[in-house]
Amino acid sequence: MLWIGLLFLYVPMLILVIYSFNASKLVTVWGGWSFKWYGELLQNKQILGSVWTSLVIAFYSATMSVVLGTMAAFVMTRFRHSWSKMTLSNMITAPLVMPEVITGLSLLLLFVHMADFIGWPMERGMTTVWIAHSTFCAAYVAVVVSSRLREMDRSVEEAAMDLGATPLQSFFLITIPVIAPSLIAGWLLAFSLSLDDLVIASFTSGPGSTTLPMVVFSSVRLGVSPEINALATLIILAVSLVAFIAWYLARRSDRKQKATIEG
Repeated sequence: MLWIGLLFLYVPMLILVIYSFNASKLVTVWGGWSFKWYGELLQNKQILGSVWTSLVIAFYSATMSVVLGTMAAFVMTRFRHSWSKMTLSNMITAPLVMPEVITGLSLLLLFVHMADFIGWPMERGMTTVWIAHSTFCAAYVAVVVSSRLREMDRSVEEAAMDLGATPLQSFFLITIPVIAPSLIAGWLLAFSLSLDDLVIASFTSGPGSTTLPMVVFSSVRLGVSPEINALATLIILAVSLVAFIAWYLARRSDRKQKATIEG
């Protein structure tokens, strides 16, 4: 059953990769092998612009989400239990279960009313999409970081402060290195969520801030284009390379640790 599930997941991707080299303009009709759609893709300024926009928004959203999510995780794990902490924790984790259409609509209304009352933002664009993505991605980062903070031995921080370190020094010299893997994992998760988001970006974006999922969705509605197949193939290739590099580095690290233990 596991192999059937994996085949059901990966066979369509393999077919997509094969048809990205189809010479025919009709994606359902095979016309021979060709790389022309990759050339067409590299000349499509709309798609290339949306890729750059999505990458920029995802980078800044992930970075801001790590900052906000880490602060939220500290509140969830280090503050004593009270009704205010419980309320704040529920508000932080609410975006995890809230439908994206509700989140996007509420953020759209927020930006519209802010523009009416304080004059900002005058128009929706990359900034509003960045704020929206940072808002809901921070909840995922908070969950990832809080799980690591609960497992952390707080006596190490107390020992550092007993030796003269201030709470801020203890945070940057002790806490941050310990929770660094969870921060990296949270950043990567937030980056992927922002890069993949369609619904919230559709509500909060404006002219000149069209993201890649929006371009792909609008293109697919009119029929699958061979250029979209080529784009999807490049995305699959990029993800596969990142996964392979991560696997290679992890394996290399395990070998070094094993060699150190045996030595």
